[in-house]
Amino acid sequence: MSNFAKPDASHHRVVPSVAANWGWAPDLNKAQAYEQILLGIILGDLAPGERLDEKVLVARYDVGLAGVRDALGRLSLESLVVRRPRSGTTVAPLDLMEVEQAFEARRLIEPHCAALAAANATTEDICAIRGAFAEAEIAIRANDARALVAMDQRFHAAIAKASRNDTLARIAIPLQHKATRFWVYSMGNDTTQERLAEIAAHRAVADCIAHHDAEGARAAMLLTLDGPVTAPEIDLSARRPVGRKA
Repeated sequence: MSNFAKPDASHHRVVPSVAANWGWAPDLNKAQAYEQILLGIILGDLAPGERLDEKVLVARYDVGLAGVRDALGRLSLESLVVRRPRSGTTVAPLDLMEVEQAFEARRLIEPHCAALAAANATTEDICAIRGAFAEAEIAIRANDARALVAMDQRFHAAIAKASRNDTLARIAIPLQHKATRFWVYSMGNDTTQERLAEIAAHRAVADCIAHHDAEGARAAMLLTLDGPVTAPEIDLSARRPVGRKA
């Protein structure tokens, strides 16, 4: 998936997120506000260091003010925004040490989540996991980074839900959000064949879960995390990718 165009900020696709899956936002409007702002941060539509005006976010994402305030509170807990008295709320900076730690934590947690999902997944869970990348090839041909990020979010959230361990899920999903910010910066350097291979690796996890192969799911998830964890090489001053996905 080479030469990705900058995602169109005027098109805001809802990402199925931890808010929707784990009941943190029972009000639909609040859930949508969280998901839209989260995706804006992940994709860089809301840039690191950018000051976030609540009224501007309400108009941009066509959501309610209460939903925006609720979303910013949750994103602050995930360390994706920074809230300071009198100076307002800004998008958290990109910190390479922090992302290295996030990838290390994911490598410990997500394979275990996959193994638990293989043991506990229902038919509905398996359909959600397998369906996450159903239109991936279409998104690759269209250079649709927004759609691919949404699929990746959906995939990992579905596995966390299928683990039936709420504590692990509440740790794993925010870590995945944080790591995906850095993945997006390196996405444009991936070739079409590399992107297809990554999707195939994710589908291999889904197959193991569908066959209730816990050890296979654990090993397959490790492969999706590319073995030894290293942060993507990012030129933070230029805010553009210069390396590959970790």
